[in-house]
Amino acid sequence: MKKNAPTIKEIAKMLNLSLSTVSRALHNSTDISPATTKRVKDVAQELGYEPNQTALFLQSGRTLTLGVILPHLSEAFFSEAISGIEDYASEHNYNVLMGQSHDSTEREKKIVEAMKNHRVDGLLVSIAKNTKNFEHFDNLKKYDIPIVFFDRVPDREQTHSVTCKLEAGMLEAVEFLVKRGHTCIAFINGPRDLLATKDRMRGYESALKSIKVKVNPEFVVHSDLSPDSTRRAMQRLLTLKPGPTAVITFNDYVALDAMQYSRKMNVKINDDISFVSFANLQVCNYMENPPLASVEQFPYRQGQRATEMLLEILNASRNGTESEKYNKIILAPRLFVHT
Repeated sequence: MKKNAPTIKEIAKMLNLSLSTVSRALHNSTDISPATTKRVKDVAQELGYEPNQTALFLQSGRTLTLGVILPHLSEAFFSEAISGIEDYASEHNYNVLMGQSHDSTEREKKIVEAMKNHRVDGLLVSIAKNTKNFEHFDNLKKYDIPIVFFDRVPDREQTHSVTCKLEAGMLEAVEFLVKRGHTCIAFINGPRDLLATKDRMRGYESALKSIKVKVNPEFVVHSDLSPDSTRRAMQRLLTLKPGPTAVITFNDYVALDAMQYSRKMNVKINDDISFVSFANLQVCNYMENPPLASVEQFPYRQGQRATEMLLEILNASRNGTESEKYNKIILAPRLFVHT
């Protein structure tokens, strides 16, 4: 016969404590003495007690679980962001439930629904590249599930968000190339609907204006971030006469795909055409011919600050001190030179 799972009641009976004392001790409440907390946890471990998330929710209205939705965990940028999220969440006794949209809005919607059904306390989200309608996120307001967006964020004011100042990063990238003698600077930007794409474009236009160089529309191409799309974008740039002597790309992955295609076309990387990108992937440090430089967007810090913001929102809600103001943190970028 299957043995029933141990409960808080058993722990309370064994230690002659109230149910509320045991519950608070298991959740590291500061109003329970360290000695009592240790006694409770020792007995819980001895019995093999595991918290019942449904019971926890019914008792306190929270599950101590945060949901995370991002495009691709395989991307180094988002892996670092997850580390920042998990480290901060763990320090504050929260668990993390994660889902990958794989840049599909429909998949993103399904994950949001699943997170809601799992009763997460809040969500941390980096949106899919083609997401234009945010109704699936707005619907969570009915369930008091707050959201903090990071990196890829909606282009609207009514959101909590953590981002990097991409316009400033683009200015650094252009200035770096100009100091190396480049004025014919092309740009492989990302999906048109992303706010990050628009921010980069504003920075590109502003930077060229500052050096009194007119933007050449033919020098601006877009990639949907897939290798094939990036190769087509680079192919278009290579057909231009005169063509660019330098190319700035949406991120390092786009740079690597563009550089790979250029090599096949017998272009000498960072000699015939110089490359600068965004994201600062660590793998670039091990490449023989990496992009000359890359704009660091601090993904670990973005994830950490986004989690901190979400927990502050949750605490304010529980204490009845929540504000109608939307919080926005914008981190300063930094250009790292690889060679």
